[in-house]
Amino acid sequence: MENIFQKLSANNDPEWLFIDGSIVKAHQDSGGLPVYFELSCGQVHDVVHAKSLIAHSPHSSVVTADKGYDSDDFREHIRQLNSQPNIPRKGNSKTGNPRMDWCLYKYRHLVENAFMKIKKYRGLATRYEKLARNYSSNVTLAFMMMWLPMMVE
Repeated sequence: MENIFQKLSANNDPEWLFIDGSIVKAHQDSGGLPVYFELSCGQVHDVVHAKSLIAHSPHSSVVTADKGYDSDDFREHIRQLNSQPNIPRKGNSKTGNPRMDWCLYKYRHLVENAFMKIKKYRGLATRYEKLARNYSSNVTLAFMMMWLPMMVE
């Protein structure tokens, strides 16, 4: 099933990459469709999976994330991949946000929209599946359902 999701999501627009954490970690392309996800424990901080998410996603010009990914190390990792980080600093930061593209940042809601779309499946919203393998399969199926309308000509 993961192979099918990978085939469907290969037809993506990698100019912008939006990342965020919810019940799943998911990458979104500029159309708000998932291209990669990872499961993590609920108590794991978002930035722990950040480099892995970027590594498994298509290369993009800009990587946008919320303050949960505020890390100089992560920003430098994005730059080393020839991408531009678009991550706001936390409120207590002395550096500020001089290079933020706030217009692009407003589109980060696409990630939340993708989470909302898969939560319409009751089993995902309530986390009926307790085994990570089964839950991952259900998330994969839900993401595939999001991509299928894009395949119709």
